[in-house]
Amino acid sequence: MEYLSHLNQNQRDAASYIDGPLMVIAGAGSGKTRVLTYRVAHLIKQGVDPFNILALTFTNKAAKEMKERITKIIGSNEGQNIWMGTFHSIFARILRTEHEKIGYPRNFTIYDTQDSRNLVKTIVKEMNLDDKIYKPAGVLSRISSAKSNLISAQAYLKNAEIASDDRMSNRPKIGEIYLTYQKRCFKAGAMDFDDLLFKTNVLLKDHPDVLLSYQHKFKHILVDEYQDTNFSQYLIVKKLAATHENLCVVGDDAQSIYAFRGANIQNILNFKRDYPDYKLFKLEQNYRSTKVIVNAANSIIAKNQDQIKKNVWTSNAEGNRIKVIKALTDNEEGNVIAQNIFSTIQNEQARNDEFAILYRTNAQSRSFEEALRKRNVPYKIYGGLSFYQRKEVKDLLAYFRLTANHNDEEALKRIINFPKRGIGKTSIDKAIVVANEAGVTLWDVITTPENYALALNTGTRNKLGEFTTMIKSFATKLTSAPAYELAHEIASSCGILKEFYADKTPEGISKYENLQELLNGIKEFSEPKNDDDQIIPLGDFLIDVALLTDADNENPEEKNKVTLMTIHASKGLEFPYVYIVGLEENLFPSQMSLNTRSELEEERRLFYVALTRAEKTAVLSYATSRYRWGNLITCEPSRFIEEIDPSFLDVETAGPSSKSTRKQEVFGFGKSSASANQSTKVAPAPKPSNLKKVTSSIGTTTISDVAVGNNVSHERFGKGKVINIEGDLPNQKATVFFPSVGQKQLLLKFAKLVVLD
Repeated sequence: MEYLSHLNQNQRDAASYIDGPLMVIAGAGSGKTRVLTYRVAHLIKQGVDPFNILALTFTNKAAKEMKERITKIIGSNEGQNIWMGTFHSIFARILRTEHEKIGYPRNFTIYDTQDSRNLVKTIVKEMNLDDKIYKPAGVLSRISSAKSNLISAQAYLKNAEIASDDRMSNRPKIGEIYLTYQKRCFKAGAMDFDDLLFKTNVLLKDHPDVLLSYQHKFKHILVDEYQDTNFSQYLIVKKLAATHENLCVVGDDAQSIYAFRGANIQNILNFKRDYPDYKLFKLEQNYRSTKVIVNAANSIIAKNQDQIKKNVWTSNAEGNRIKVIKALTDNEEGNVIAQNIFSTIQNEQARNDEFAILYRTNAQSRSFEEALRKRNVPYKIYGGLSFYQRKEVKDLLAYFRLTANHNDEEALKRIINFPKRGIGKTSIDKAIVVANEAGVTLWDVITTPENYALALNTGTRNKLGEFTTMIKSFATKLTSAPAYELAHEIASSCGILKEFYADKTPEGISKYENLQELLNGIKEFSEPKNDDDQIIPLGDFLIDVALLTDADNENPEEKNKVTLMTIHASKGLEFPYVYIVGLEENLFPSQMSLNTRSELEEERRLFYVALTRAEKTAVLSYATSRYRWGNLITCEPSRFIEEIDPSFLDVETAGPSSKSTRKQEVFGFGKSSASANQSTKVAPAPKPSNLKKVTSSIGTTTISDVAVGNNVSHERFGKGKVINIEGDLPNQKATVFFPSVGQKQLLLKFAKLVVLD
């Protein structure tokens, strides 16, 4: 087992434990992907057939990379035979195989979020409901939550508690929308992302023979990011593992941050309840971050009650203390961070893509975008419009989808008159009404309009006939032609390539190039993976592209740019320089997450995830005021700053009042302050600059000068009176009454109070 020598002892123990249930708790940066990879390789080396291994990963990209690494370790192509991918991609594959048992065509369409929203929007309009109350995104969120908890549309309508909740939210018709939505999807031979899991549960529940066959097939099951599984995913895994119980789950309860998507942290916390004879391994050595970052992250996550205790440590260099930057406004915060990045790039010859700005909500990106643009620092918004969401790309994909599944109504409506072929909206709307009334598909109506008394003129009938004949001709080659060959024929014959080739504007040229890039991608996808010359059909490409995540989608031209993203989107990534911005109460932690301890603990885990993305340097920032919903509000520093052990922090103040020290302190953090040979213990931090004596025309003040009864002055709130002080130095809090804004509780080391008497 020489190949396992590349692992540390804990990693090696986890990778080589074969029989029985196993949980690997992997701290941030501890090499869990490495353990998963070597564990699968070890199973194959020990004689397990790759076809009998099911590995569920976080992204398809991760699965592909793991397969390549496994192939190198075992020295053969056997690794390509592992059932490895995301929950959605693996169970889409199973549903394709077992499609007849659930009444779907083999080439069922997978609706993306936009397809689903369009369908909900159509249903809301048909039901004459107010689309301002029944917003598609909100309705879909409710439907998604129901499916994740395995509540069917019929069960939803019968549930009195759910009905009461919908009435309270002034949306009593959601159940009816859900039922109609499901019927339309079924009629169109389509599933949304939640259906892929929901229908798999239905399949395994209603067909014991199918369940038994997959239980025997998957003798070893591995699940990555187990803390992020929802109820539906949990049940599928539990059912499939019931026969052999060779289940290995890997995750970190401290990084469970997707409750809003239905993820249930109890799945990992209660693993020992489901499998009492389980084996537990902990990966606690962090290979990513400096000692300061690791220990600061430990100090914050220790405040959570619901967790599996572990001691994350690192032998990396000590590193710099974590900067805390206070700005007067959100615009100033953007300028300070952008200048900080610009200076570090210049001074340390760092690459743009080594920097990430992480925020709680997408709306916060504006000030950072503006500031980066002013300094000509290239950036990208992670999770923005992906290549496959561009209109021209979706148009051509709709032709492919309709070729594979004639009943795909969303694809049909999208392209029936694009490029323009003289089939007007009025005619299409008539056909849709007739199809709904007759309970048949739109394709049925437009292929044989005479059977449904559809009133159309001769010209329109002829054009519909030409369109459907063209699609049918494409469909005859679905299984016999390689994906690229058929895709190129469709793109050329339908007129879409000609449409954009004729448009010589910069936008038209760009769209034409995007279509060529799509075809190039299909060419690469359809190249035989082995030497057996197996034809890879277009339908397989459609499955693959429908299940891509943001992490799978990155374009080459997006490289070497500063990354701006939400903290949720950053999970699984790492950067040398990380800026966690907008650290203010009611923003982070979010005001919506302060109702219960479990909600607050998830926010704290989110902060832990943000901090542990950093390899070399972490910077925290907050503004004392920012605009929200058009109003300028005063902000308090986030409690998470206070919860970090202060010995790991270096507090600074941005703003006009500190120009003399700001250049040195804010922009000079790149130089290492400790050598790699120093011990884990960090020397006491020097007193931060904004806690030194502050000179004013009235007098000089330090923290220790402030006492109950003092009249004080604050730079934002004006004059006030101290009515209470609590806590110990250097983390004392003062309760101050300001006539202008009322009572405020302030952390003295951030407040810069000046005593007036």
